[in-house]
Amino acid sequence: MSISNVEVFLKSLQVNSLFDARIKSLDFIPIDLSIHNTKLQAVNVSSSPNLEQFIWNHINTNNAKVAFGGYLEKRGIYQRSDYFNQQNLETERNIHLGLDLWIEANTPIFAPLSGLIQSFKNNKNYGDYGPTIIIKHNIQGFEFYTLYGHLSLASLENLKVGVEVKQGQQIATLGTAEVNGDYPPHLHFQIIKDMQVYLGDYPGVSNSIDLEFYKQNCPDPNLLLKLY
Repeated sequence: MSISNVEVFLKSLQVNSLFDARIKSLDFIPIDLSIHNTKLQAVNVSSSPNLEQFIWNHINTNNAKVAFGGYLEKRGIYQRSDYFNQQNLETERNIHLGLDLWIEANTPIFAPLSGLIQSFKNNKNYGDYGPTIIIKHNIQGFEFYTLYGHLSLASLENLKVGVEVKQGQQIATLGTAEVNGDYPPHLHFQIIKDMQVYLGDYPGVSNSIDLEFYKQNCPDPNLLLKLY
């Protein structure tokens, strides 16, 4: 299936909300965490509490409940971690491949589509996903995956690979900074066409050299979520 056909197909799917149905579309507000946002220059983004304060000031100022954004956003917040930061600027991973949804810790997460548990893992690197779940979907013969990162440790309890997940079923809750890679609580949601050799993990941030590959393999999550 061509890139354009994949985009049309994903956009045509009717999905369940990732959050409680009481959180309406008007409760979402976009947020810019890119290197181009001058407001971030006064924020120590290496500090999870400082970044969290910036995000919640934005949410509260706009009378919202969830801040979202970040697909293909070039960010400076990864420079604090050796897991992303490289001496060569071309290999430094700082371009975000998923869509982040910033909301309180312990918020329940629901499956947008039916599928099977492909894998799960606690990715413990500093700045990494923390607890992560990946669901495999096969709809009308098209196979793809969705990744849910920065979850709570309890989200991985009693999980089994291959177990069916139904659309609208609660699959997890969000983790705190202590377990989610040291970030303000949020969900990293990503679409992946080919998982390659990965289990319980998949790159969520790219360098400039590999970006074209990842843009093709990780379509815009908003094709499913339809937030903008």
